[in-house]
Amino acid sequence: MNIHFPPEWSPHTATWLAWPYDTTSFPDRVPAVEREYVRIIGVLAESETVKLIVRPHQKREIIEKLAEGKVEMLNVEFYEADYADVWTRDWGPSFVTQNKKPAFVKWTYNAYGERFPELLKDDTVVDQIPAFEKFARTDAGFVMEGGAIEGNGAGTILTTEECLLNINRNAGMSREDIGGKFDQLLGTKKIIWLKKGLLNDHTDGHVDEIARFVAHDTILYAWTEEGANHEIMRENLEILKSATDANGRTFNLIPLPLPRFSYDWGEEAPASYCNFYIANKVVLVPQFGDKNDEQAKEILRIAYPNRTIIGIDSTDLIYGGGGMHCITQQEPIFG
Repeated sequence: MNIHFPPEWSPHTATWLAWPYDTTSFPDRVPAVEREYVRIIGVLAESETVKLIVRPHQKREIIEKLAEGKVEMLNVEFYEADYADVWTRDWGPSFVTQNKKPAFVKWTYNAYGERFPELLKDDTVVDQIPAFEKFARTDAGFVMEGGAIEGNGAGTILTTEECLLNINRNAGMSREDIGGKFDQLLGTKKIIWLKKGLLNDHTDGHVDEIARFVAHDTILYAWTEEGANHEIMRENLEILKSATDANGRTFNLIPLPLPRFSYDWGEEAPASYCNFYIANKVVLVPQFGDKNDEQAKEILRIAYPNRTIIGIDSTDLIYGGGGMHCITQQEPIFG
C-alpha cells in the first residue's frame, strides 16, 4: 500500500480543535484560555474551516462567545462529543493518504502512560464523531500521541527515546519494532531518535516541544545556553548535526531560543516556541512574556515569508502542560 503522511505546511481543508473547559488542567484559568481560543479560531477561520469539538450542553454558550469575538461563523463547524481535555494533537487522528485516498491512523491513547486516569476517555473521542467515518481508518494497536512525532512529508520522522521507548507506552518494543510500525502506518523510511524532551514535560518528551520541520530539509530546534535544559538540548543537537533524511541528506538546522516561564508554585514550565502551528496563511506562535518572544516570531517569519506570524498568549494555556501545536490537528486537502 502506498502511504503518505503529509507535512503540516501542506494545504489544509480544516483545523480540528476541542473547546477548553477542564478546571483541573486550567485551574482558575478557563476564562482566559477561552478568550485566547476565540482569537485562535477567528484567525484560523479566515483561511480554513475550523472543526470544533464541544460538549453538547456548551454549544450555545460557545457560539455566543465566538459571535461576540466577531469570528467568521460560516467557517466554523461543531461536533459534539464527551471529552476530557483539549489535546487533539495527541488523542485525535493522524491524517494520511492510502493509495492517494483520504485516511487516518487512530493511535491508542493511554493519557501519557496512564499518568492522568481522568483523561483516558479521550481515547474514544474519534469513535463519537461520525464525520470521521468518511475516511479509511487504521487502528494502530500502538500506544502513542500525535505530538510524539514530527514528519517532513518525505519519509523522515523525528521523535524521542524518552517518549516512544518508555515502558509506560509499548513495553518491550524495540526501535526496530517501532520503525516497522511507522513504515506500515505512515510510510516512514527513516526515524531520527532524539534523546529527551524538556524538563517537567509530563508527556515524557514530546518532540513537538524541541524540534520541528519547517521544510523537507530544514529543522528548527529548541536551544538555550543556560538552565537545566541546556545539556538536554546540547545532546539532541549533536544527534541532529549528524542526522540524515531517508535519502541520506543532512539537514539545515536553525536554533529557536527557549523561553523561561515558571508556574505560580515556582516549577519551571515546559514552555517552547517549537510548539507553533502552521495553518494555511498564518503561523501561530506561543508567547510567554519572555525576552525571546519577538526573536522567535522573527525566525518563523524568515522560515515562512508567505504566512503571517501571529503570537498567541500561552501563559494560561501552558498550565495544562501544552501549547498551540498540542491543541490543533490539521486535516489536509486530499487529492
